[in-house]
Amino acid sequence: MRRLFRFFRHSLFTKVVFTAGLVLLLSMAVGAFLVIRYQTNDSMEHVLDSASRLSDTIRLGCRYAMMINARDDIQNIINDTARQTDIEHIRVLNKRGEIKFSSRTDEIDRTIPVDDEGCAVCHRTDPPLVDVDVHARSRVVELGGHRALAVMTPVYNEPGCSPGPCHFHPEDKQVLGLLDVTFSLESTDRKIAGFSQRSFLLAVTIFVLTFLAMYFFLRAFVKQPVTKLMELTRRIAKGQELPRLTVSQDDEVGELATSIDRMGRQIQAKHAELVRQKEEYQNLFELVPCIITVQDRDFRLLSYNQEFADKFAPEPGQHCFEAYKGLSAPCEDCPVARTFADGKSHVSEENGYSRDGSRSHWIVTTSPIRDNDGEIVAAMEMCLDITPRKELAEQLERSEEKYRAIFNTIPNPVFVLDPETLEILDCNEAVHAVYGIAREKALAMSFADLFLEEDREMYAEKIRAAQVIPQARQRVGDPDALPLYVFIRVSPSDYLGRRVLLVTTSDITKRLETEQQLIQASKMATLGEMATGVAHELNQPLSVIKTASSFFMNKIRKQEPIREDILFTMAEEINSHVDRAAKIINHMREFGRKPEMTLEPVDVNRVLRRAFEIFSQQLKLREIEVDWDLDENLPLIQGDSGRLEQVFINLLINARDAIEEKWDKLERVKGSKRIALSSRTERGRAVVEVADTGPGIPKAIAERIFEPFFTTKKVGKGTGLGLSISYGILKDCGGDIRVAARKDWGAVFLLSFPLPDPQEPDLGQAGSTVNE
Repeated sequence: MRRLFRFFRHSLFTKVVFTAGLVLLLSMAVGAFLVIRYQTNDSMEHVLDSASRLSDTIRLGCRYAMMINARDDIQNIINDTARQTDIEHIRVLNKRGEIKFSSRTDEIDRTIPVDDEGCAVCHRTDPPLVDVDVHARSRVVELGGHRALAVMTPVYNEPGCSPGPCHFHPEDKQVLGLLDVTFSLESTDRKIAGFSQRSFLLAVTIFVLTFLAMYFFLRAFVKQPVTKLMELTRRIAKGQELPRLTVSQDDEVGELATSIDRMGRQIQAKHAELVRQKEEYQNLFELVPCIITVQDRDFRLLSYNQEFADKFAPEPGQHCFEAYKGLSAPCEDCPVARTFADGKSHVSEENGYSRDGSRSHWIVTTSPIRDNDGEIVAAMEMCLDITPRKELAEQLERSEEKYRAIFNTIPNPVFVLDPETLEILDCNEAVHAVYGIAREKALAMSFADLFLEEDREMYAEKIRAAQVIPQARQRVGDPDALPLYVFIRVSPSDYLGRRVLLVTTSDITKRLETEQQLIQASKMATLGEMATGVAHELNQPLSVIKTASSFFMNKIRKQEPIREDILFTMAEEINSHVDRAAKIINHMREFGRKPEMTLEPVDVNRVLRRAFEIFSQQLKLREIEVDWDLDENLPLIQGDSGRLEQVFINLLINARDAIEEKWDKLERVKGSKRIALSSRTERGRAVVEVADTGPGIPKAIAERIFEPFFTTKKVGKGTGLGLSISYGILKDCGGDIRVAARKDWGAVFLLSFPLPDPQEPDLGQAGSTVNE
């Protein structure tokens, strides 16, 4: 039975045939039932109609006898009528339910109760009903093993029944009695039964023939083609080679077979493509350089890629939290659980240990996997290993903390500026120590606000151009304090993903004061060195004045007249030599005082000649020759003439001393004591060269000669400050000094100065003043 049920359940043909047969059987049964029922009702209606007419006939036949109260005639009529076929029983009841006339004499004068089935139809209401439908007045009863139809017909009060000789009926009584006629239904039931049998046999015959026709039709035109289609679909599902489908039908099944055959071949082609794509995506799934897992609602691993297998070596059926982190319960804030809860993708950062025990960090992204009904059946979790980036970030954070500590502990102020507005974006703690300005206040300022108002625009442009500013004045937080002198370095850099200017300032106020003191001391030492030369320079004009005064005194003693031309010539000579002596004295006084440094256009050749004037007589007395080769078209440079004169004087003194040191020990030859002074332009710079025929500078000490207090002279012969101070003066003027090698020469010093931009209309406006 179970196998039959399973066969029925899994066979479409059986379902269709059984269902169609059942529907047909039910249809035939319902049709036959309705036909039989209709025939039965029609026969009963016919019998009821005949019984009603016969009852009316009997009532009318007895009417006259009742009016004349001919009781015997009434009884005879009833007896004669009751002898007819199919009439079972006739009786007449008065209004009190008493049987007065009957075809059965044994029930005359018997009273029928009001609640009897026949009487209850009219007496269920008070007063009783007068006019009742024939269907309500009829009833089917059982008599002697067969059915019978009893019809009760009321006998109404008529005018003929008014008070007369026979009896008296009150006018308010409408029904005087009942005529009850019972008809046999035995023949009618036989006819109905025969009709029912014939109808049933016809329905069964039609059902069997129709069922068989439908069965063979469905088997030939549905089951067999469907069986072939099923075999075709099985081959399609298995991906097997498809045979040529032979269904020679031009109906819907044939079209379906053709469509399925075409679809199968298309599916086979698509299947091959899907297999190729599946293999491709499987390779991508396996080879993608990140961890991918698919988990169910219990966090069990349904599938995973090779990267996950290599890193964690999961066991079959293992939970993700066991494989990832070795936990016994899910993570507290699990993105997979959140995905199952709200059906959305979630991103989080997780960490755990790999199979080798190393700590790992991942960026986790989850997404739901839904079935055809939209229900979440699994979740995919993709983990991108960010361990190297995390370690790099931690190193960067430590490095940032270290460099932030270094940044804040640098003794020099450091500013981070916006390259356009020069707004201070950040600064270190040294700003407060040097400038007396709190860091919070400094962050609300522009770096240009630290300069004096008259210098802001000039220095702002230099800072935007990332120029080094060797010396600048800046104000501090205390308005009563003196300005600072700072050395400013500017370099473009990156800060928090944006371009900035990194500015470092060095307080050089004390250094400048010390340098000025050293410079002044060097000047004093130089003045001492210049004393001999100055004496020689002054001796000549004094000798001329002495000679002229002696001449005048002799003439006066002898009272001899002096010619006017001689007097004028000697007076003019005295005047010129007095001017020369005054010039030398003023020159020394100017050289010895402490002037303020002013950067302005300077003629280097003129400064060089002026420095030489002080030593010209000294060099002549020491038989030192001077070679001049000056470029008279040399452009003006930016500098301080007084400071540059000190540089040239230091170089001339060093050259003189070097020549004297060398040739005091050697036999002098003609032209052996020489100093060469030249100037030229070279590669956009003004170059001044000072060379001598001294012993030169050994390579071992060439890099140290500009260091403070370094000297090669004997003790008491030099301070070691001349070249160091000269180096600082040239740097303040934007220039440079270096030692070069020349054949047949000893020490060769090259001084170079940047040439101003020829487009600037007034070089003097570019200067800056520093109070020393």
